[in-house]
Amino acid sequence: MRLPIQINEQSAEPLYHQIEVQLRALIVSGQLEEGTLLPSIRELAQSVKCSVITVKRVYSDLEGEGLLRTRQGTGTYVAKVGEQERDRHKYASVIEALEQALMAGKRMQCTEEEMKELFEESLRQHYKQGGEA
Repeated sequence: MRLPIQINEQSAEPLYHQIEVQLRALIVSGQLEEGTLLPSIRELAQSVKCSVITVKRVYSDLEGEGLLRTRQGTGTYVAKVGEQERDRHKYASVIEALEQALMAGKRMQCTEEEMKELFEESLRQHYKQGGEA
């Protein structure tokens, strides 16, 4: 199975975080359903061009969150995620992204009012055009 995970090598975000955020989103959004067999650690590492240790950390972190389960000898699967848990992960991911945007705005010395305007304009453009997830 090929996962639609894309790495930005120019990003300051660590590779494991980029992979973890995208894989979590695929699970929480329901794009990867319960019971889906994920690529082996080696396969995913090769496909995103990173170390096996990086993918092992991602799988371990997501298993610790209850999003994945590993069966010795058969592989790593998407775990059953209840609706409340799904919502919790969804909102936590969005809040994290918003906080990063706010920090970027502060670094650029945007006022609160400018940030509100930028957010509202982005919101209008994204939903008007059916923007990407």
